[in-house]
Amino acid sequence: MSVALRNAQRAVPVRRAPLRRAVCALRAALGASRFDVGLVCASNALMQRLNGVYRHCPEPTDVLSFPFHQVEAGELPRPCCRGEYNLGDIFLGVEYIHQQCRETGEDFDDVLTVTAAHGLCHLLGYRHDTKPEWEQMYQKEVQILEELNRLTGSRLRPLTAGLF
Repeated sequence: MSVALRNAQRAVPVRRAPLRRAVCALRAALGASRFDVGLVCASNALMQRLNGVYRHCPEPTDVLSFPFHQVEAGELPRPCCRGEYNLGDIFLGVEYIHQQCRETGEDFDDVLTVTAAHGLCHLLGYRHDTKPEWEQMYQKEVQILEELNRLTGSRLRPLTAGLF
């Protein structure tokens, strides 16, 4: 299945092919290769609008995930027909992420990939509202990033290490 990637912003150059490849590998590490995923690289203005509408927090953010299916953490959807082989859409706040990377000195492409991994976990029901939920999600992010690291020689780690 496919990863549909759309760059809906112009403020920050995005290396689309490596990002698409990374998301495909992360999707495989989650056991969800047969599911489609939409990935939108968004501006601060779009992220602020979406965050305000869907989370009642009208400020830009790094990632918003919109699952196609509602599943428990770690469960794969059980589609009824071909049109339901879709995990959902991830909006990456690339302008926001780029600003954060400039402040912290982190590599933009690496942070974009790790943020996409976080968004994928949300599509599969992982949350981080409580410490146990965060621990479960963090462990899943570590697992799939380690698989990506093994395939690519990267050294990516989740960004949320100190959340709780």
